Amino acid sequence: MTSFFYSNLSKDFSLILNDADDYNVIIQVGKNKNIKEFRVHSVILRARSSYFKGALSSSWITKKNDMIIFNKPNIKPNVFEMILRYIYTGELNLEEQLSEDIFRLLIASDELLLEELVSFLLEYLIEQRQNWIKKNFVLILNIVQNLESCKILRNHCLETICFDPELLISSDSFIKLDKDILYDLLKRDDLLIKEIVAWDHLIKWGIEQTPGLGSENCDSNKWNNEDYEALKETLNEFIPLIRFMEIDPDDFNYKIRTYKDIIPNQIYEEIESFYYKDTKDTLPTTLNLSPRIGKLDSKIIEPKLAKIIINWIDKKNFFTSCYKFDLIYRGSIDGISTESFKNKCKGQVESLVLIKTKQTNKIFGGYSSIGFHSIGENVPNFDGFDNSKYYYSSDNFIFSFESSKDTENMKLSRVINYDKAIYDYDETGFDFGFDSLFMAPLNGYKLYANNNSHNYGNNLNTEEIYGIEEIETFIITKGFI
Repeated sequence: MTSFFYSNLSKDFSLILNDADDYNVIIQVGKNKNIKEFRVHSVILRARSSYFKGALSSSWITKKNDMIIFNKPNIKPNVFEMILRYIYTGELNLEEQLSEDIFRLLIASDELLLEELVSFLLEYLIEQRQNWIKKNFVLILNIVQNLESCKILRNHCLETICFDPELLISSDSFIKLDKDILYDLLKRDDLLIKEIVAWDHLIKWGIEQTPGLGSENCDSNKWNNEDYEALKETLNEFIPLIRFMEIDPDDFNYKIRTYKDIIPNQIYEEIESFYYKDTKDTLPTTLNLSPRIGKLDSKIIEPKLAKIIINWIDKKNFFTSCYKFDLIYRGSIDGISTESFKNKCKGQVESLVLIKTKQTNKIFGGYSSIGFHSIGENVPNFDGFDNSKYYYSSDNFIFSFESSKDTENMKLSRVINYDKAIYDYDETGFDFGFDSLFMAPLNGYKLYANNNSHNYGNNLNTEEIYGIEEIETFIITKGFI
């Protein structure tokens, strides 16, 4: 049996670090008035860091009286002191450290190829210094955007921003955000932001980035042609990322037309035609962008199918609204039963249910503007049996896709008898129109779509009974910040 005595080992190496009388390396860290010399041992540095293994044997160093002189002006002395303690002793105490210094420690550790330390610091920052991260997105993203080892931190920042963009756009440092990061954000479908808000802040950012404009020349009413041309050049690659079709006509008149001269002619002509020439039955070819739907946590469908469902909710052939999907029930986690469904999916809430059927690729679903169960008395109800009720809605619909990727062969059936849109019955989990689409127990829970009562359109009706492989329910919220 092998025994380990790491405690004494760490203690002894700490003494070597603090009283390095046989050192052979002097590392000068920091710059200007904040410079400090560290006296260390090349054999330890080489053993613990592949960076130093190469650097201390290269032409980067200078020697004076057989002493290796090495400079690291880009690392702060207090940060390098933590690195040395880790290298010599394997110890690191971050409790009293400033969050910014911990972040600088991460960047320095990446440069010095201390992979173990990088992994630890990434996890520590995300789990323990979340509030600091939320206040310093610009600082973090501008530094880590091209660091492959820090990809997890970059993605964490972007996902947090997408869920709550106000954290970024309300920051004074927003105007300093790197253009590549801003581009990546604006092209994402899961950025939960109203399009006019995205436009307003893009203009604000662009003005600050354009030479000759900025805080001293931000009033567009005083600009000349050269000013507009300069802003147009700055924002040229960003304009096609704006979902103009989701902007209200009033906002278009007051906020978009003001900057007509910075928008490419073809794009502007399509926008204007869309708003004023009654061509809303056809999406513009240049601006046919997906709506922003937020992060879709679904095991059943892909985001492109959610965009089709949004279109059906809007009852239009173009996208004008933005939506957020919050998962409240998943059968594989919560159990597939009437009891579990009704326990999780109740109340008068705008809801979407998705069902993946067994032994097929087929997907069924239904949208209810009023929910499925325990809806309450605020929605007109029509009594049936003692333990059941019908509820009214003119917006409900049911649908099917041939697979999770199918965008060609989907079927849609809207409610016909509005006063029987939802049937709330003890034995069924959900029931659209009494029998148009419902879940009920039969040797396990099964999905039915026979529409014998004809309360919905006939596009989905089938005599086949499907086993349920997975079922999900989402609360749908319209509109972002």
